Amino acid sequence: MKMKLSPRLLYADEKGRIYDHPELLALGETNDTLFPLGSADLIDVPQGSELFTLPGRLPVGLNPVTGKNVILKEDPLHPGHPVSAVSAFLSPAYTRILNPAYAITPKSVHLPLFAYTAVGFANGNFVAPAWRVDPDQRQDFRHFENKDYKKAVVEALDELPGNKLVEQLSTCVLEYGCAAAKNYVLHRWECPLPTSPACNAECLGCVSSQPSGCCPAPQRRLQAPPGAKDVADVAVLHISRAKRPVVSFGQGCEGEPLLKFDVLEKSIGLIRESTKKGTINLNTNASLPGKVRALAEAGLDAMRVTMISARRKVYNAYHKPRGYTLDDVFESIRIAASAGVHVSLNLLTFPGLTDSTIELDKLRALLDKGWIKGIQLRNLNIDPELLKAELGRFLPPGKPGGMKKIAGKLKRSYPGLWLGYYNPYLGE
Repeated sequence: MKMKLSPRLLYADEKGRIYDHPELLALGETNDTLFPLGSADLIDVPQGSELFTLPGRLPVGLNPVTGKNVILKEDPLHPGHPVSAVSAFLSPAYTRILNPAYAITPKSVHLPLFAYTAVGFANGNFVAPAWRVDPDQRQDFRHFENKDYKKAVVEALDELPGNKLVEQLSTCVLEYGCAAAKNYVLHRWECPLPTSPACNAECLGCVSSQPSGCCPAPQRRLQAPPGAKDVADVAVLHISRAKRPVVSFGQGCEGEPLLKFDVLEKSIGLIRESTKKGTINLNTNASLPGKVRALAEAGLDAMRVTMISARRKVYNAYHKPRGYTLDDVFESIRIAASAGVHVSLNLLTFPGLTDSTIELDKLRALLDKGWIKGIQLRNLNIDPELLKAELGRFLPPGKPGGMKKIAGKLKRSYPGLWLGYYNPYLGE
């Protein structure tokens, strides 16, 4: 529900403590244009979200008396002391509408790979310009409270001793706090099946591999890939006891799963020899059409294709494909759809880019082919300054259409298209 508010600016002091400003109002940014936060659809910051300080970036607020934007250069409670801007990192299933507003300083460094969202304070709550795009609760914070994950991990390891996939998922639970891996050890919903340590793209915002001197990756790339039997054993066990079970190749802790095609094909065969239940899903860059065809024949149920844009130049600048082209991606989508595989897009969204007219037109051209059943809207995890440095030339001038408005247009134009966040369970 849209709230009509005038949220106050948030800032952090030199110790990282967060305050709301007594006078200045909060702003959000898109395409280098600042907007009062109250002009957007606002929600209370969802449970499980986090607030981040932005080192080397100064808060920018609106003076309600003069109507001018003001850069906050010092702590109003302690004059002469430095301050930094504040951002929200939203819980899963929520899509942001505006980026945080800030001013760069010489002390600014590349931020870690999270999705930074504008945030303010109103009526005793932190509020953000966003909306819930998926009602599914599989990663809602309340489902993860008060759980003994160390015990659950030990039980998972004991259940399948020596299984390399379980060992990897245990690391994902205890070191990275991965919600998908936690769901596996808690025997519910979607189970991740990471398999590939290599990739044939160099995505700008890759969360498991970054070049030295860039932004820090929040997790390490998979080092000990599991074999097909290990994968199948985990998948079959999960399907046997989870409600509405989904098992998914292609996770944030790995590269491109199609590069481990032999493991995927064999493990899908082993899974289907044991059970016809559950949804077998592939999260992929869809770079190898021939491999996609073979996996569809092996029994793949669903395929989610990651892309930031259907525009060739934007796609290449962000994903930096090696040995494949966007035409290969489109061909993989066509092949999978023609084979009866449920195809969705994992659309990496960034306000100012995704909601531009040219992006919408290119996306429509792809949707018009009738291959795609749904779009998963995922907030792109990246420092806005890094994206602008690499892709700024593709950001169209002028006021963008607004993330939520664009989603509404897609729903009206394609009534059968679903918009969400999670990989769907395709069973009854």
